[in-house]
Amino acid sequence: MEKTEKSKRWIALYVENDVGVLAKVSSLFSAKSYNLASLTVGTTEHPDISRMTISVMATDATFEQIKKQLNTMVEVIKVIDLTNVPIHMKEVLFAKIKEIGPEEKQEVFRIADTFEIKPIDIGKDSVLLESTLTERRNDELVALLRKSFDHIDVTRGGAVAVEGISTSCR
Repeated sequence: MEKTEKSKRWIALYVENDVGVLAKVSSLFSAKSYNLASLTVGTTEHPDISRMTISVMATDATFEQIKKQLNTMVEVIKVIDLTNVPIHMKEVLFAKIKEIGPEEKQEVFRIADTFEIKPIDIGKDSVLLESTLTERRNDELVALLRKSFDHIDVTRGGAVAVEGISTSCR
C-alpha cells in the first residue's frame, strides 16, 4: 500500500566526479521544491566517481519521481534506494560547550562518556565534543546538551550510509 504521508527516505547516488555535478543534483531538488534533509558527497575508491548520500522527506509518489528524475541525469551512474534496506549510517557532529565552570565541565565529560563520544579539545571554560553517532542519537545528544548548558554551538555534517553486507554473500 502506498504511503501518502511524508517520511524520511534515503538515496545513494554514484555520480561522475566533475565540476558542477553537485549543483545539478541539488538544483533538481530545488526546481521541484523537494526539501533535502541531508546531502553528503565524497569520492569513492575511483577518483573519477563520487558517492552522494541524500535524505529527503517525501511521500511514496514523490520519492519515486525523485528517483526517476535522478536516473535521467547524464552524470548519475547509479541510484540506490536505501530506505528499506539494511544500512550502516553515521553522522559527524561537533558540539562546543562554552562558558562553563569546573563542575559543568565534569558534567560534559559524563555526558560524553554516556554517549561514548570523545572530547577533542578542552579550554579553560569550554569543551569541544566530536560525535559519529546515528542521526537519532546525535539528536538526543544535542537535546541533552541544550537542556544542560546555556552556551553551545553545534555543527553537523550530513549522514553517510552504506548498505549492509548480506549474510548470503559471506
